[in-house]
Amino acid sequence: MKYTGIEKAVFLERPNRFIAYVNGIRGQEEVTETVHVKNTGRCRELLLPNTEVYVQHSDNPNRKTKWDLIAVKKDGQIINMDSQVPNKAAGEWIREGNLFADMVRIKPEYQYGNSRIDFCVETREKKILIEVKGVTLKEGETAKFPDAPSERAVKHLEELMRAVDEGWDAYVFFVIQMKGVKEILPNVDTHPEFARALWKAREKGVHLIARDCIVTEDEIRIDQEIPVRFPEEMEEEKPQERLKHLPEPLTAWFRKEQRDLPWRKDATAYHVWVSEIMLQQTRVEAVKPFYARFLDALPTIQDLADAPEEKLLKLWEGLGYYNRVRNMQKAARQIVELYEGEMPADYDQILSLSGIGSYTAGAISSIAYGIPKPAVDGNVLRVLTRILADGEDIMKASVKKRMEGMLEEIIPADAASDFNQGLIELGAIVCVPNGEPKCSKCPVEEFCLAHQRGAELSYPVKKKAKARRIEEKTVFILKDGENIALHKRPSSGLLAGLYEFPNVKGKLTQEEAIHHIAELGLSPLRIQNIGEAKHIFSHVEWHMTGYAVRVDELEKISAKNLVFAHPEEIQKEYPVPAAFEAYTDQIGILIGQEKYEQGNL
Repeated sequence: MKYTGIEKAVFLERPNRFIAYVNGIRGQEEVTETVHVKNTGRCRELLLPNTEVYVQHSDNPNRKTKWDLIAVKKDGQIINMDSQVPNKAAGEWIREGNLFADMVRIKPEYQYGNSRIDFCVETREKKILIEVKGVTLKEGETAKFPDAPSERAVKHLEELMRAVDEGWDAYVFFVIQMKGVKEILPNVDTHPEFARALWKAREKGVHLIARDCIVTEDEIRIDQEIPVRFPEEMEEEKPQERLKHLPEPLTAWFRKEQRDLPWRKDATAYHVWVSEIMLQQTRVEAVKPFYARFLDALPTIQDLADAPEEKLLKLWEGLGYYNRVRNMQKAARQIVELYEGEMPADYDQILSLSGIGSYTAGAISSIAYGIPKPAVDGNVLRVLTRILADGEDIMKASVKKRMEGMLEEIIPADAASDFNQGLIELGAIVCVPNGEPKCSKCPVEEFCLAHQRGAELSYPVKKKAKARRIEEKTVFILKDGENIALHKRPSSGLLAGLYEFPNVKGKLTQEEAIHHIAELGLSPLRIQNIGEAKHIFSHVEWHMTGYAVRVDELEKISAKNLVFAHPEEIQKEYPVPAAFEAYTDQIGILIGQEKYEQGNL
């Protein structure tokens, strides 16, 4: 492929991915030009101050930057940096018959699935997809790709694998835009997910080819074949090979060491379902009394489907994440309508129910029915990423999906329940989330890669969550004699449908608090500051200031959406979220876990 309109220049700096500053174009060293960088990768190994570069005059008269950065000289050779050039060079090379002797047609920019693949080639016998990857990163005699994280590159590999499943041939064509390279490796340091996807694509049947290029001042030409290799740790053992050792020691360990938990004594589908939903975001010991009380009140799926909302929320009071139980009731009503009140013994049908994802569906299927489907939660992800020394971010849905796929291949058909519970149990009591894992007690210690490397605490990798939003609130304990004011929250949103102590946004002074109470139509007789409290939700923190207020003139409050009830009635009938637990001692009630811990059921 020929270059046109090329000029030499000297690179100065690159303030962002899209532009660079150069001087010396056409010998004008005193003139600094802003040039467009057509390769938006990192390329910091190439673009060093005072490096000789090549620029091309833009053919777009309306563009502010008149020049494009095309190539750079390093170690005496020219390396192409125009991201469009590899496709053009590869297209020319393929059209010359270098890859397919019986080619009939070649179509660039072919839409397949949700991706635009670089080429679709038709021969007399088959159709082929080819995705071209331009390579600029070179370390010694090794080329690496990519030089920066590329979710798009992973997406392309997923599409190519799907194409192979549908009967296509598929290729990844690495165009190494330089000479002096003996091999190319996926860059596990920059983007380990791409490396794994490339490995999987090769195993799936996607062809991997690479060729270097002769680059001169006026052309780039595809030249010799370069072997595509993988890092030694990937070549020495596939993840699946390491995991195939897992079932036997894990199930034997679980049968011997499992904890005595109430939901394991009668593991019907309903009991497993209730326990798994309760255990989401909640400690095992905290769940036990809730589990017993819930099943005592609602012993069947039909009972759950028929329960009044306030009774349901009261049973859940203190567990938090109230949409969990609302979705359970929606699912219960689906089961009554579609399956005569019995949980279906089919993974896909369970997965279709409201509020049930792949983990819960896998747990119910395997534990209650022995169906060999994986159940991957945070505990399991921690165990697997340590066994495999997998450094990918576990918050990505693609990581969980990949782990589920690997487990589905090894889960024993005759021990699905013990295998899944064993993985969960291992993560809960041995391969623990906080502090040092208890590796000496682990049944799979000998083939855990993280343990072999002494890097257990490096896994799992979890992207740091965004900082929680802070909301200031002023909370009022309004007392009329022995009765206490409650307000019902809206039917949607945070803590939907629950009863709360009246509150208002902002941190009010005592004088402002008195004024607000008067606006409610109440006459404060006495007010007392009862301190500050904090409650943490997943994405927001409430920072609360509390006032206990004795009030009068209750006949005026009917329009203010307040309910006055005796504390005994509140404790028995009204679901109050744990967010207000810091102020319940003002009225002598217990809610949620505190109630169970003190035996006040």
